[in-house]
Amino acid sequence: MTSISPNLNIMIKACEKASKTLIRDFGELEKLQVSLKGHNNFVTNADKKVEKILIEELDKSKRKFSILTEEAGFISREDKNNFWVIDPIDGTTNFLNGVPHFCISLGLIIDKEVVAGVIYDPIKNEIFYADKGGGSYLNNKSIRVSNSKNINSCLYATNYRKNLPDNLMVRNTGSAALDLAYVSCGRFDASLQRNVNLWDIAAGIILISEAGGVLDEIQLEKFDKFNFKASNERISSELNQKFSMF
Repeated sequence: MTSISPNLNIMIKACEKASKTLIRDFGELEKLQVSLKGHNNFVTNADKKVEKILIEELDKSKRKFSILTEEAGFISREDKNNFWVIDPIDGTTNFLNGVPHFCISLGLIIDKEVVAGVIYDPIKNEIFYADKGGGSYLNNKSIRVSNSKNINSCLYATNYRKNLPDNLMVRNTGSAALDLAYVSCGRFDASLQRNVNLWDIAAGIILISEAGGVLDEIQLEKFDKFNFKASNERISSELNQKFSMF
């Protein structure tokens, strides 16, 4: 593995440990013959189990960062100003319906800046990670955003199709975190997201930045919902002009 910071090392190990539970639960979900409510309860429990493992592993860090999670909200620790950002299952609807496209997403925010991020797809065994100033990687290989320069021929990930031109090639994958990971390695040229949460995008922010991409600036100290664009540098200005709804 490439040289990484101690914090990123903890994050990767936490994801790897939690993923074993997630894979097992995904396999069990396919066997369930229960009501939708039963499925929902099962997924909620899976979320909480993964979250519990992640928190236990992250708390092993020398610095006791606070924690922001999708399930539990903000958990205060000794360091109240800097915090881990956890999405135990990004792509919950996919998970619920047996669609193998979901991930664990972890970010670390220090001094109002994302300094490390991990997005782990346990089904495909793909782990995307980045340290500030250290580049972005997929399974230990350096990655970069695409070189596309014609926005009409780009492939977009978006959760909001309304008002977009009909001729655009768009995909709604159901996982904002994996959308950003795919932008960071050039599978998608851009990601256009509306009403996403910080835990959906924190890890992706540094992945794309370290992979040479451009992102909208957001206030990381606010836990509001965001509209958000990310792409390579060549198409960024034109995206901002044409897709102002994001």
